[in-house]
Order: sequence, then C-alpha cells, then structure tokens
Amino acid sequence: MTDKKKGNAFTNNPLVRAVGVQKIVVLLVLILLIVFFCAMSPSFRKYSTVLSILDYTYYLAFLGMGVTFCLITGGVDLSIGTGMFCYAIIGGYLITHMGMPVIVGILVTLGCGLIMGTVNGLIVSRGGHAPFLATLCTMMIVRGLGAIATNSTSVTWPAANVANGWTRKIFKITIGDTKFPLGLVWVILLAILLSLLLNRTKAGRYIIAIGSNKEAARLSGVNVANYQMLAYIICGLMTGLAGLAYSSAFQSMAPSGGGGIELNAIGGAIIGGTSMSGGSGSIAGTILGVFIMSVLQTGLPFIGIQANYQQIIIGLVLIVAVYIDVLKNKRLA
Repeated sequence: MTDKKKGNAFTNNPLVRAVGVQKIVVLLVLILLIVFFCAMSPSFRKYSTVLSILDYTYYLAFLGMGVTFCLITGGVDLSIGTGMFCYAIIGGYLITHMGMPVIVGILVTLGCGLIMGTVNGLIVSRGGHAPFLATLCTMMIVRGLGAIATNSTSVTWPAANVANGWTRKIFKITIGDTKFPLGLVWVILLAILLSLLLNRTKAGRYIIAIGSNKEAARLSGVNVANYQMLAYIICGLMTGLAGLAYSSAFQSMAPSGGGGIELNAIGGAIIGGTSMSGGSGSIAGTILGVFIMSVLQTGLPFIGIQANYQQIIIGLVLIVAVYIDVLKNKRLA
C-alpha cells in the first residue's frame, strides 16, 4: 500500500512547504491591504506614506523580533512598549538636558534595555514567576523609573539639522530633496542575524525546545534557566534598539507613553505564525506580521477611520490571529 501525502496540491508544493503556508497567506493579506488602501485613497499612494509606514515598522519590527524569542519559549514580555519609551527618554534626557555626548545617550538606551531584559529573564527563569505577571510588574516599574529619571518631563532627541542630530540619519537619510529609508536595511540585516541565531545555533534550537516541551528539554540536559534568560536578554536589547528607532522618527516622548505598543508587536509576531503556547515561530513571519500592523495603523486614517475605531479594527485582527493559532495548536495536538 502506498502512503498518501496529507494536504493538497498547494500545501504539498515544495516552495510552499519551504516558505510555510502561513507566511504566504500573511504576505498575500499584506499585498491585499496595500492594494485596498491604494484604491480607496489616492493620498495613500504617495512616497511620504511609504516613509510613514516604515517609521512605524522600524520600532515595531525590533520589538516584534525580540519578543518572538520570549513567545517561542512559551513566555511573553509585556514591558517592551513602556520600556522602549523609558530607555529612549533616559538616553535623550542625558543628551538634551545634561549635555552628555550623543554616543552616551545611545549606549545608555541600549544598556537600559539590556539590564531590564536581564532582570526579566532572572525573574522568569530563576524566580519561577509566570512571564505574564512578571513582565506586567516590570512594565509598571519601568514607567515609574522613566518618570523619576526625567522629572516627568517630555524628552526630544536632537533634531536632524543640528550638529549632534546624526542619530536621526541612522534610520532615514536625505539626499537632495529625497528621503531614503535607511532603517529598512537595519531591519533586514537584524532579521537575517536573528533568524540565523534562532535556526542555525545551539542556543536557538534550545530556545525552541524549551517552548516545545520544557520538561523534556531539561531531561535532555538543556540548562533551561540559562536559555530562558537569554531569550529575555535578546528581547531587552531589541527593545533598546526600538527606542533608538522611535526617537529618530518622532519628535518627542513622554514618560507615560508606550502603553499598548507591546500588543502591536506581540500581535505582529502571532500574525506571522509564532505560537502563543511556544515551540514555534520565525523572524521572517514576525516581520510580515509587523508590516500588516504598520499598514493598518497608517492606512486606516486615510479612509476616514477615527482613532477609536482603529483600535477596534486592530483588536479584531488580533483576535482572528489568536484564534488561528488556537486552531493550529489543536490540529497539531
């Protein structure tokens, strides 16, 4: 008796199997969204709109790539949205209010993310706390620290037209009268690097194994606590990078900001195929999911959808993404 392949002609196609059905579906949805907004609004077709979409994408992509590692272990980091604001505010405050060199502000921003990622990792891996509750608590702590460190004042990083405003050119450069999205290059390079880390290294394989079956990984000799902590450290460092991306694209940041951004990043990862229960996920899928979130955030105002309704629509999209993840896990069970 011959074995019959499961699935259909589409899912059994070698290219589809190599790329993944969900990534292809997400890519098609992204293309359809862009076509829809272009058809509904001529203003959406402008080059300035592309730059606006990318401004949202940079920081969401960094957050999404970082939190993907936490999600794959079966955890989550809810502090990334508030943390992104806090770290960038502290770094910017040192530059604009205390006269520190720009490089100091950059290193402090990245360092804050690294430290908080380590703290989250220690609480979850060594302390045994549930990731949801642990990072919810550190989210509130981070928000308070940002307000204390800056005396509750809004902070603006140096503008692009001043001597020490070169940080804004890291993500967007102007040649003549045209602005070029240099940040897209950094997103692609980091996506490649993190994909290699996740799929081609022992650390990445162990992180996936922890999410698939934590006890089995421990019995196989994996130091679960160390690799769990590594996932949160990566997430913290990427949150610091997201802070730099946000500060380069937008004018000012308030200590109370950042709330809810973590949901867009986590939602992007889930839309891209990362499982909330852990054990599976990809950086490429997260990037596609994040682009969908960015296109929605940018495109909905162009068709006259007010801010409150935008949140409802994005919330419904996330519900669908979570439901698809639940169905996928049931099918694999």
